[in-house]
Amino acid sequence: MTDLREDWANLASRLTLLEPLPFSPGDWSVLERLHAGFDDRAAQVRLPLPIARFRKRACREILALAARLDDVRTESIDDRGSAGTSSDDPMAVHARRYSEEVDALMGVLVPKARYRKGHYAYGRFTVPSPHGLHTDHSAEDPASAGEPICIARIGTLGTHYLAGDPATCDAATQSMLRALRHWVSVPEGEPEDILATLLAGGTLRTIPVDHVVLMVAGNGGANAQPTQHIAARPPEGGLHSAFFQRQYRLT
Repeated sequence: MTDLREDWANLASRLTLLEPLPFSPGDWSVLERLHAGFDDRAAQVRLPLPIARFRKRACREILALAARLDDVRTESIDDRGSAGTSSDDPMAVHARRYSEEVDALMGVLVPKARYRKGHYAYGRFTVPSPHGLHTDHSAEDPASAGEPICIARIGTLGTHYLAGDPATCDAATQSMLRALRHWVSVPEGEPEDILATLLAGGTLRTIPVDHVVLMVAGNGGANAQPTQHIAARPPEGGLHSAFFQRQYRLT
């Protein structure tokens, strides 16, 4: 896999928004398996994995745009993968660069990946209760199992995710996870308390902000484990942030 590592090292000079991250030997082991074939459940359960960081200047510029809004503006990305087509959207230039540079990252790590769908959102996030623990599906392609998806949260509100293989969780943990999926009470407690407990114990971990993170989307299957995740809950009054998401199909 020497070529993979060399290609990754050569990416930095081509990118202006992002900085590709160095990887540990363990991370390279996971990435080399996914490069050889993304339908590798044993490797997928080792995700999410940060693969790049936003440059500091880009973070400042993106957060400054988010701070102008008192609500959240969301824009979809068209079928060609082009972002920010609205002429009145000041975030468009960053969304386009994100799309182009994440495509370059994925071209090295998962060469069979082709753009499927994506969106971005920015402004003051004030949702009073979190979207429950969930995976990102591919409703337009029911046959899809596990697909690459890259997300990034800028500044604040890092996304929480279920670490490791869900199949290894005991019955009590499975019950607590059900509470977070449906945001309901279970014998183990209320969802707000369960979220804090699972974060404190490491069952749930938090994706770092200002990074591009590789996860698994799709509809699941024998060789797939879509990443279960839940957005961090904004405090009363909200927080300004930005979010970018880009999902791929496999050819």
